[in-house]
Amino acid sequence: MTALHLADEGEAADLAAFLSRLIHYDRGAAVRLQAVGTALAVFGRPPSFEVLAVRAVRLAKPYENGLDATLDVTVSAGELLESVEESAATAGVPTAVTGPPWAGVLPPRGGWRAENGLPAPDALRALVRAGVTEFRSRTQELAPEGRTRAELDRIGREIWSRTVGRTRLPVRAVHAAQSLGFLRPGVPVVLVATGAWLRLRTPYGSIAVRRAGLGALDVSVR
Repeated sequence: MTALHLADEGEAADLAAFLSRLIHYDRGAAVRLQAVGTALAVFGRPPSFEVLAVRAVRLAKPYENGLDATLDVTVSAGELLESVEESAATAGVPTAVTGPPWAGVLPPRGGWRAENGLPAPDALRALVRAGVTEFRSRTQELAPEGRTRAELDRIGREIWSRTVGRTRLPVRAVHAAQSLGFLRPGVPVVLVATGAWLRLRTPYGSIAVRRAGLGALDVSVR
């Protein structure tokens, strides 16, 4: 198994935490890994949020495997998590798996521009808390016979599809950032866009979403 040498124990711990959260939402989660030089990007798609989560990981030295100086592979998130050695700041690259459809579609690498209208980080976290509270309140008010999966999903879609502030970003993207550990107190949050893609960026990771849904036009297939 090819070894990835992470920058330090903190990077290894954050990678492990990200993978653990993905697996919490999908036991069979897959992630796409792309490494160039000392930068490793880990892409995942937690099904509950319908967004693309991206975790950037710093490597201690450029990736290499024989003559290969780049890495682009889809692997099991669970197997990758098992390979992480936090004390040694290393991780192994598991055997490739047949990736889900989203793994073949990634946001463009360049062309991103800043978007205005995003509320402050504290307001974003409050927005998520309000959404969770509203969901619980509305579902608890349902009669037992009306508390079906279809009705719960309908209420959830209504709440999390609302847009944030004066932006086009759906609230579910902020909810995903909070749930995956990207939206933390005291860290900056910015919103960028390119084409129909929106990306909520923090120092701990980012959430990308397309208004038309993953797999539509203006995407990069790599």
